[in-house]
Amino acid sequence: MTRKKLYIFLIAIACSFQIIAQESATYTSDIVDYQKALSLFNNQQYLAAQSLFTQIKKTAKTEVLESDCAYYIANCAVRLNQQNADQLIEDFVSDYPTSTKRNTAYIDVADYYFSNGKYAYAKKWYDKVDESGLARSERDKFSFNNGYVAFVTKDYKSAKSYLSRVENSEKYGAQAKYYIGFMAYESDDYDTANEYFGQVGGEEKYKEKLSYYQADLHFKLGKFEEAIKLAKEQLPNSDRSEVSQLNKIIGESYFNLEKYAEAIPYLSEYEGNRGKWNNTDYYQLGYAYYMQKDYNNAISEFNKIIGGNNSVAQNAYYHLGESYVNVDKKQEALNAFKNASEMDFDLKIQEDAWLNYAKVSYEIGNAYQSVPQVLTAYLNKYPQTAYKNEIETLLIDSYITSKNYEEALKLLEGKKSFENKVAYQKVTFYRGLELYNDNKFQEAQTLFEKSLSEPQDAKFTARATFWKAETDYNLTNYSDALVGFKQFEQQIIASETPEVKNLDYNIAYTYFKQKNYTQATSYFNQFIQARKEDKIRLNDAYLRLADGYFVSSQYDKAIQAYDEAIKIGKMEADYAFFQKALSYGYIGNASKKIAALESFINQYKTSKLRDDAMYELGNSYVKEGNTSKAMQVYDTLNNEYSRSTFVPRALLRQGLVHYNASKNEPALIKFKKVAAEFPGTPEANQAVATARLIYIDLGRVDDYANWVRTLEYINVTDAELDHATYEAAEKRYLDNDTDEAIKQFNGYLHEFPNGLHALQSHFYIAQLYFKKDLKETATPHFKYVTNALQSEFTEEALLRLAQIYTENRQWKEAIPVLSRLESDASFPQNVVFAKSNLMKANYELENYTEAVAYAEKVLTHSNIDNKIKSDAYVIIARSAMKTGNEARAKTAYAQVETTATGETAAEALFYNAYFKNKAGSYEGSNTTIQRLAKDFSGYKYYSAKGLVLMAKNFYALDDAFQATYILESVIKNFKDFEDVVAEAQAELTKIKAEQAKTNSSIVPED
Repeated sequence: MTRKKLYIFLIAIACSFQIIAQESATYTSDIVDYQKALSLFNNQQYLAAQSLFTQIKKTAKTEVLESDCAYYIANCAVRLNQQNADQLIEDFVSDYPTSTKRNTAYIDVADYYFSNGKYAYAKKWYDKVDESGLARSERDKFSFNNGYVAFVTKDYKSAKSYLSRVENSEKYGAQAKYYIGFMAYESDDYDTANEYFGQVGGEEKYKEKLSYYQADLHFKLGKFEEAIKLAKEQLPNSDRSEVSQLNKIIGESYFNLEKYAEAIPYLSEYEGNRGKWNNTDYYQLGYAYYMQKDYNNAISEFNKIIGGNNSVAQNAYYHLGESYVNVDKKQEALNAFKNASEMDFDLKIQEDAWLNYAKVSYEIGNAYQSVPQVLTAYLNKYPQTAYKNEIETLLIDSYITSKNYEEALKLLEGKKSFENKVAYQKVTFYRGLELYNDNKFQEAQTLFEKSLSEPQDAKFTARATFWKAETDYNLTNYSDALVGFKQFEQQIIASETPEVKNLDYNIAYTYFKQKNYTQATSYFNQFIQARKEDKIRLNDAYLRLADGYFVSSQYDKAIQAYDEAIKIGKMEADYAFFQKALSYGYIGNASKKIAALESFINQYKTSKLRDDAMYELGNSYVKEGNTSKAMQVYDTLNNEYSRSTFVPRALLRQGLVHYNASKNEPALIKFKKVAAEFPGTPEANQAVATARLIYIDLGRVDDYANWVRTLEYINVTDAELDHATYEAAEKRYLDNDTDEAIKQFNGYLHEFPNGLHALQSHFYIAQLYFKKDLKETATPHFKYVTNALQSEFTEEALLRLAQIYTENRQWKEAIPVLSRLESDASFPQNVVFAKSNLMKANYELENYTEAVAYAEKVLTHSNIDNKIKSDAYVIIARSAMKTGNEARAKTAYAQVETTATGETAAEALFYNAYFKNKAGSYEGSNTTIQRLAKDFSGYKYYSAKGLVLMAKNFYALDDAFQATYILESVIKNFKDFEDVVAEAQAELTKIKAEQAKTNSSIVPED
């Protein structure tokens, strides 16, 4: 080799050594940095370590170093909770599949998450570990950690599998057994739990925890004495939450040992699950109080069990009922027994609850269903009951005491035993009275006849006989009425009935209607002698006695009787005064008659008889020859009472006065006025006839002929046939031959639609149709009479037409008819009828101010009966409620309650309870509702409304059970009353939402 070549070779070698030296220096530097980064990682300076590992990775000359750096970069990312941490781990495994740190990476990340309590994350990475690649020392830790992760995430099956591997491990065995035992405890495998807890119970770290679980385990295994011992030992060392649970264990253990006194203080200290008790918790404490006879505290706990539907609830509700009975709260007891009776978890409790429900219903009434229904249902459900005789006795009596006669009748129809026949006789009688008081006379008559068909009790037979006669009287069947009253009079037991006191009065009136005035006056006198204390009837009896004497021409006696009526002054004093004046005339004492009539006109300015008095006074002056005064009185009558039926008579009289004084022209003026303004009336016919004579006397027949042609309502040539046809029909009418009379009156009207007797014919045929209950057919005939000029038939036609409209609730049509009746009626009772129905019609049409005004008018009449008074006060009360004036409504309803019967009384009682509720008198309100349920259960609408109000009262009294149960029953049983059900549902929703805050067993309503 030449020197040149050698030199070049040496240079090459030198260069090579230099490169190797440089590479060695770089590698050495990376190792140093790697060790530095590893030190930072071990010192938990993950961000600095990650940064340095990243730099080293960039210059790493070996794959091993590079993969190790990637491993630690990913590990730092996990510990720094960087978003890409999981991906870096996955990338590491993917990029370096041969790295020895692959399994270690999964383990390290999983262990990191495990130690930081992120068990779901830990599980994800433990699942990736290749268990076969783990060293034996690592496998126990891996199994325990995996088992614990599964335990925490409630995967008990996996947890048990992993933990069972290490239950004998020196390091992990105690913990594994504790968790295996706990899982068995949670799964109600108490024997296994007890076995494992027993193996670790000696270790100090578990001793405190296990005391609670072992106490609970012994309780659940039925070892109550041991549970009490362990729980009491643990109490001083426990936190508040655990103390609550331990108290529950102790209390319930004592409860199961039937040591109720010892149980109460511990059960009371229980704070519930998350601050809430459940129905079983309330039951246990309530029953413990019940067994100590501490019924008030028992009630306080039992009634918190809302909506329960299991054996615990049934038992609780039954004992709640018994607790209420023991503190004499029977309405509350009824609801509790009813609830228990509707559950079939324990059939013996159900039967006992049914029995108690039936008995309490009988005692206090039942707003849900009639008492007879309840008792009948019990007997049907338990036909072999040992209490059958007792319940049957109550059932028979309940038909009467329930006062729900309509419902009782449905149950009694077809029952044929002697006891049921007795009940049937009484129930039909009382139902008949209800219908009679509602003016449903046809229906009432049917019920009285049914009562008489079962003459089991002589007293009720007599009473039914009397009231059937009363209905006959009101149906204008006077002959039948008289027979009935006489039959009643002949019954020995009649003297023991309340009806006997007015018998003479009723018989007298019946004779009076038959125009048998001799008998009528005899019986009125008998009544007057016996009944001096009943001033209203006494007043009326004197009036009718006087009328009887009057029409019998016994005017002196009539005057004495009218004077007695005037002295009493309770009713129709103006009528008595007027009739007395007429009587003076009939006995020939004209001066007394005139003085009395003058006095009457001045004294009774508002009397309906004032126009009658003026007409009579005018006639009396004429008779005495004082035509000047007569003409003045007639003029006053015509001016002040232009719509009076006496106006055409007064005008006719004035014409006749002029005619008799040979003042033909003034006479013709009066006669023509009558003929023109009152066509078709008897006065008009007479005026035409008298005018004819004047025209003849004056020789002005042509003038008469021209004038009379203008009068369309009369055809002189047909007059005789007109009279004959009418009189034939009238005779049938007077003979009470109804069907033939209708036929002949229709024939007359067909032949003479504008005849001389058209008005009378329309009136009589209308009356006949009305009597046959063909009211729609009668209506146009009554309207004809009311649309005609005022006549003697107008008032009666207005009355009948008003009755038809009001019965059919045709309020708009009724008002103008009633208004006319009010202003035009002569009879006070018709005025009262008009006013009372005007108040009803205006109320129904929502004219509340007018309704109240008419009600107040009605109440000014002193002689109205209680039903009309009640109606008036009810209209005032209802109108006040509608207009928001509850203070006035309260006063009015209080008045209603003193006089009302039937549904009106039920309404008044409801509002009595309503106003007590508003005033915060909840118990008083409930007492009133109990009266409503007992005495008026037949009126379901107010029963339902009363129950909703009762529920509100109970909730205000902190009795949530009563409140919710009643509301649920209303919703279930009174679906026909949508407004009441809607109110009940709203209240129930509100209460359940509130109660659900403290009772976990309650599901709030949507």
